[in-house]
Amino acid sequence: MTARLAINHLTINFPGQDAPAVDDVSIALQAGRMLALVGESGSGKSLTALSVPQLLPPQAHYQVESILLDGEDISRASTLRLRALRGHRIGIIFQEPLSALNPLHTVARQLAESLQIHQALSDQQARQRSLELLQRVQLPEPERMLGRYPHQLSGGQRQRVMIAIALANNPSVLIADEPTTALDVTVQQGILDLLKELQRDMNLAVLLITHDLGVVARYAEDMAVMNRGKIVESGITREVLAAPQHPYTQQLLSSEPHGIAPSADTDKPMHLQGEEVCVWFKQKRSWGRHDWFHAVDNVDFKLRQGETLGIVGESGSGKSTLALAILRLLDSRGSIRLGTTQLNELRGRALTPLRKRMQVVFQDPWATLNPRMTIGQIIAEGLTVHAREMGRSERDQRVAEILQEVGLDPLARHRYPHEFSGGQRQRIAIARALILRPELLILDEPTSALDRSIQHQVLELLRDLQRRYNLSYVFISHDLKVVRSISHHLIVMRHGHVVESGPTEQVFATPSQDYTRMLLDAAFDERLRQI
Repeated sequence: MTARLAINHLTINFPGQDAPAVDDVSIALQAGRMLALVGESGSGKSLTALSVPQLLPPQAHYQVESILLDGEDISRASTLRLRALRGHRIGIIFQEPLSALNPLHTVARQLAESLQIHQALSDQQARQRSLELLQRVQLPEPERMLGRYPHQLSGGQRQRVMIAIALANNPSVLIADEPTTALDVTVQQGILDLLKELQRDMNLAVLLITHDLGVVARYAEDMAVMNRGKIVESGITREVLAAPQHPYTQQLLSSEPHGIAPSADTDKPMHLQGEEVCVWFKQKRSWGRHDWFHAVDNVDFKLRQGETLGIVGESGSGKSTLALAILRLLDSRGSIRLGTTQLNELRGRALTPLRKRMQVVFQDPWATLNPRMTIGQIIAEGLTVHAREMGRSERDQRVAEILQEVGLDPLARHRYPHEFSGGQRQRIAIARALILRPELLILDEPTSALDRSIQHQVLELLRDLQRRYNLSYVFISHDLKVVRSISHHLIVMRHGHVVESGPTEQVFATPSQDYTRMLLDAAFDERLRQI
């Protein structure tokens, strides 16, 4: 069978780098099939895909024998020819739609632009075609959607608009670069189900770039595994996953979150407890009136010493708002107790000693580490506030010790955040939280931005630290496989309410609510359970 798209012997180099970023890569996409290009960050997946429409960075130097699109070699095509192909025969869906969509243009204008460039449609024809596209990608109220700007849409809606733009001119090849990484599990399922349906209906050849083997198992007919710029294994997905041959593929499979945390120990003392916790925000209405948005409404939770409470739910369910209320970074009603301390009653300076007992690790360490400070200064910052009697040399020694505990070289304290990988930066964020020896650690999506193998390392580190120091964790995530592997107790939130709670094993094995079952169905199926 002739491939719809074939990349033959592609190599990409960057100035100053010894090894190629992409090294002699060849892949072929068939019509009506999805090929998943799998690997960790830096493996060369996106560069390989961007070589097709020739959207590589200007400093990249590439060599290729041929890039065949329906038999036409486009590797040496003119600029005019490439412009005709991009957005027409080659559709692209980028990872972050908010940065890919123009914030100053409505959805209607961004859809019409592609249609008028490639098909010379009139304004009326472009609007009619845009409505058809929005209906096809299953967006509600397409007439209203056309008049909206990107910031007025949810993450899932923005991604559907991106898909509509990519499909506007009936492409033969669709490149989807991590199209669902930042989305909730149910939204992710909806987007990928839509792509699969469009693949079948339009006989598309789809190149899916991802690091999630669960997604690969469910959706891709074929897969190719990349490591350090090379294809190390490829074939039919079910065959590769059933019997991986290359050690790197085996490592990726072993890094997938699996298993379940031990059952909760009822003999341990209660450490954190919330009763009827509410966080309401005032919303303005016309004529000076207002109403209240119930971000968290009458939530109860319990966490025993040395155990992990998992909080799951879709975006907007109230997970992070509840965490901020526990940290006393937001005012709340009801009762929140840490040990015997009633947190709601503390104000102003009375909160200062509490900060030492509770620390937080956020989702994106790059956004929370000061780029102008060394790692040593960042980690020691808490000591300068809560341990002022400590001398400089003693603080430096404590920083070196905590870096060793999280698996980093103590000499790293003299370097800056940009000199570390994502996984290393998250270890630094954990070290900063642990330097004060807290009792409670709030972990807000601490692994969602990491590759699976790095995620696995961070989770193992958290388990080890919990055992050594009897730490209590509140672990917030939309990744149910991760939550299942680390949490002893679980609460499921929706629209500010707890819809289900209980021991993690019990909730996963016998969920009592339809919403919980929907989340589990979106995260797990028989193909995923096998890997």
